[in-house]
Amino acid sequence: MEEIAYRSQNVRETLVELKNISELSVDLAYAAALYDYPLLAEEVLELEARADSLQYPAKIALMLAAKRSSDAEQLVGIVQIVEAAVGITNAAADIAAIVTNDIGLPAEVRGSLPTADEVLLRAMVGENSEATGRSLGELSFETEAGVSVIAIRRGNGWNIDPDEGMLLEVGDVVIGRGPEAGVRTVRQTLTGDPVPTESRHRDDVDELGRAADLLVDLKDISELAVGLAYAAVLFDDDELAAEVRDLERRSDALKNEVETLVIEAGDRVREPARLRGLLHLATASEAICDAAIRIADIVLRDGSVHPVFGQAIGESDELITTTSVEPESRLAGATLGELELEEETGVSIMAIHRSNDWILAPTGETQLFPEDVLIARGPDDGATTLREWARE
Repeated sequence: MEEIAYRSQNVRETLVELKNISELSVDLAYAAALYDYPLLAEEVLELEARADSLQYPAKIALMLAAKRSSDAEQLVGIVQIVEAAVGITNAAADIAAIVTNDIGLPAEVRGSLPTADEVLLRAMVGENSEATGRSLGELSFETEAGVSVIAIRRGNGWNIDPDEGMLLEVGDVVIGRGPEAGVRTVRQTLTGDPVPTESRHRDDVDELGRAADLLVDLKDISELAVGLAYAAVLFDDDELAAEVRDLERRSDALKNEVETLVIEAGDRVREPARLRGLLHLATASEAICDAAIRIADIVLRDGSVHPVFGQAIGESDELITTTSVEPESRLAGATLGELELEEETGVSIMAIHRSNDWILAPTGETQLFPEDVLIARGPDDGATTLREWARE
């Protein structure tokens, strides 16, 4: 076993890196499992190892920082967040193991995962593509279409979480995530060809089709739970934390239902051995929700966190922000679909607080009203645009 020695660690920088690693590892893991990319799955395992290496010195630094009991009360919450971020990365590695351990997924699941709230993009830069020779920053996929590029394969190598200065070349394979409309737009830009209409594949095993649908729900719930958990702690919101608890309970029920459906499908599928992949996905997705509730637990038990947490969120790749809809603003009275908010700004609305109710994972048909409070996540410039639209 590798010996881990303590080294001085900047807690804020560690929190930023752990949050970024945990979110990136989940994106890469789902992409690796869906498209069967062994090298991408290996990158997830490397991210897991990095997260594990950060955990130990971060905890010691937090212990050394506590001078009195009031310090300890604030810093113990940071310890929970560190452990939860590592737990999310561990769960992502379990998803990647579907590829690295050659477990695989049934074809029905590969065909259904793209129906999730955030669609995965895989596109090759074509010879006639307008993206050839242009940088990611110039193309502005995230702010123009809401699509975040998480990895690029060039030849036999991978560039993980590429920066805005990377120039695209013919033959590059781009992996990203975002709303369906944005993904279709970016795919056409990258390939230079019209996007064909995709049909969803199903075979005649009803149980397996239903299990695939439940896995899509589990993926969406787990990603939402993590975002809401961070928001609950950042804004010290009891109601948001309670919503995370409800999502975690739903994930437990969905996982149990997937297990039952897989058993019922039995040997009536073409690739019965690959049913194990369904169970891996369900278990890992539910584990992500478990990690999210550990974060939200800080608020549920009336705890508090050190201000360093808010500083770390502000410096991470994906900001969490809140804004209120003004009566005469661009947002008031419009639906999210009409606004094309995620496509235009790269910011996704995780939840809406309206009077005494919460609307979780709002759809394109959700209409915004004055005094709605939006909980959103996305890039810094997109968050600025959202706040401007909410006022003007």
